[in-house]
Amino acid sequence: MIDLQKILFLDIETVPLTDAFTNLPSELQHLWIDKVEKLKKSSPERYPEDINLQQSYDTAGVYAEFAKIVCISVGFITINKDNIAQFRVKSFYSDNEHTLLSNFKLLLQPFDSNLRFVNLCGHNIKEFDVPFICRRMLINGISLPDILDVGDKKPWNLPYIDTLEMWRFGDRRAYTSLKLLTAVFNIPTPKDDIDGSQVRDVYYNQRNLKRIAQYCQKDVIATAQVYLKITQSPITITDNNIVIVE
Repeated sequence: MIDLQKILFLDIETVPLTDAFTNLPSELQHLWIDKVEKLKKSSPERYPEDINLQQSYDTAGVYAEFAKIVCISVGFITINKDNIAQFRVKSFYSDNEHTLLSNFKLLLQPFDSNLRFVNLCGHNIKEFDVPFICRRMLINGISLPDILDVGDKKPWNLPYIDTLEMWRFGDRRAYTSLKLLTAVFNIPTPKDDIDGSQVRDVYYNQRNLKRIAQYCQKDVIATAQVYLKITQSPITITDNNIVIVE
């Protein structure tokens, strides 16, 4: 069993690079058009033939080449001598992605990829969060910290814990959302005023990064709670032992 105090829980929020397709650099516009044509064939239910460029570009936040990170939230568990747990949460958020990623790198800098200090844990972290962070760091000219620079490691040696993968138990057919897992485990979570599909609107139309950070923090808390349930840990995280570090 992995030491709970050596796990860094993680979640990111992303948005398209610009508020509108027409504001993309011209070369990226052409490349997005090429991508959408391929998406129409591979995912016609999401990208029907009659979708316009702005409608399709509104979904670009999931593609690292056409998007940016606006928030990274992390959380970790501390346990005192009386076996009382505290969950500390901190968010890195900024309109300047280079600044955000640089500050996040400073947090990761002490950790190496040999599991001596920390594991990163998230929901779908192996397929989304970690690859997205790595790609955006390189695009921003930021070298990867050791814990993310794992290109020479075997998949089973990666310092990442994925709650989606844990819940699959080897079944690769279905995607189970974090929201569904909190429901089936009866985990009490705050009523969110936004969901992932609304992050772009909150960022570009409402200009409310703080609101996005609060949403991201809730996902980190939920991920930690789900991990504790899946591993049948006696430790619990309640509102009373959550500390938001500003």
